[in-house]
Amino acid sequence: MTVMPVWHVEEEADDAILCLSGDWLVRKTGMRTMADVRFAIGSASRFSRARFDTRQLGEWDSALVAFILGLQSEAAQLDHPFALDLAGLPEALPRLLALVRADPAAPKADATPAKATFVARVGLRTLALSSAFRMAADLTGLMVLSVKPALSGRLYARGADIAVLMQECGAGALGIVAVVNGLIGAILAFVGAVELRRFGAEIYVADLVGVAVVREMAAVMTAIVMAGRTGGAYAAQIATMQGNEEVDALQALGVPLHQYIVFPRVAALVVMMPVLYFYGCFVGLLGGLVVSVAMLKLSPTLFLEQLRPAVAGTEFGIGLTKSVVFGAYIALAGCRIGLSAGRSASDVGRAATGAVVAGIIGIIAMDALFAACTNAFGL
Repeated sequence: MTVMPVWHVEEEADDAILCLSGDWLVRKTGMRTMADVRFAIGSASRFSRARFDTRQLGEWDSALVAFILGLQSEAAQLDHPFALDLAGLPEALPRLLALVRADPAAPKADATPAKATFVARVGLRTLALSSAFRMAADLTGLMVLSVKPALSGRLYARGADIAVLMQECGAGALGIVAVVNGLIGAILAFVGAVELRRFGAEIYVADLVGVAVVREMAAVMTAIVMAGRTGGAYAAQIATMQGNEEVDALQALGVPLHQYIVFPRVAALVVMMPVLYFYGCFVGLLGGLVVSVAMLKLSPTLFLEQLRPAVAGTEFGIGLTKSVVFGAYIALAGCRIGLSAGRSASDVGRAATGAVVAGIIGIIAMDALFAACTNAFGL
C-alpha cells in the first residue's frame, strides 16, 4: 500500500530537523511543487542549518531527488547563510544529486582546436600503438588461458557456434583460395619456364614451383585471402555488436567476452587454416603442372617425379606452422579491432578496413621473420 509523502520541521538545539516520511514515488504520489519547497525552506530558514530525518521514509525515486534539489536551490537564494546537511539522507541519494548537478561545459562552436605539434602527434601515436599492443598481448594471454576450460567443456560458448564459424571460414573460402593459389602456381611456373628455358633447365620448373608454393606462397596467399575475407568480417561483426549494445549486455550478464566472442573465432580459424593450406598447396601445384605441360611439353609423370624429391617434409612443416600462426593472428587482430571500435555505422567500416590492413601487414612481417629464423636455423 502506498503512503502519501509527508514532511514537517522540528527543532533540535540550533538546527532544524526536516522529517520526511511516506513514499516519494513519481508514478504513484507525483512530484512536489515549488510552493511546497518554498514552504519547507521558509519553515526552516530561521535556523542556520537544517538536517534530515528519514527514519520513516518509505520507497523513493526521482521525486525525492527533485525535492532535495529544489530545497538546495531555494536555500542558496536566502539572504542569510543557510546550510543543508545531507548526511541523514539515504546513501544513494547524495550520489544521484552529484550526478544531476554535473554539467560539463559544452565546447564553444566557434572555438577552433589548437593544432598539435609534431612531437605531440608522435607521442599520441606512440601511446595509441602501445595501448593496442598491450590489448593484443592481454587478449593473447586470455586465449591461452581459455584452452583448459575449452578442453574440459566449461567454455562460455557452444560447440554449434564454433562449428558454424568453422564452416564459414573453411568451406566458404574454398573457392577464392583455389582461384588465388591456382593462379599463383601458374604464374610461378610461367616465369620459371621463361627464365629456365634460356639455360635448358626447364625440368627444374617443378622444383621452383614446389618449393615456392609449399614453403611460402600457399601459406602467405591463403592467409592474405583470409585476412581480407574473414578477419575483416570478424571486426565488422563485433563492431556491429558494439553498436547494438550486445557487448554491453554480455558484460552486464557476467559473460566473459574473450570466451564467448573471441575464442570461438580464433579456434575456428586455427583449425581450418592448415586444411586450407594443404588445399592451397594442391591447387597451386596443379596450376604449375598445367602451365608446365602446356608451355614446356613436360609430361605430368615427369613433373611429379621431379617434384617429389624437391619438396621435403621440412617444407610442409614450415608452411603448416606458418598457416597456424597466421590463422591465430588474423582472428586475434580482427577481434581486437572489433572490440575497440566505436558504436556508429562508420566505425563498423573503419573496423573492417583496419582489420584487413593490420592482417595483411602483420602476415608479411611475420613471414619475413619466419624467413630470417629458418635461415638462421639452416632450414
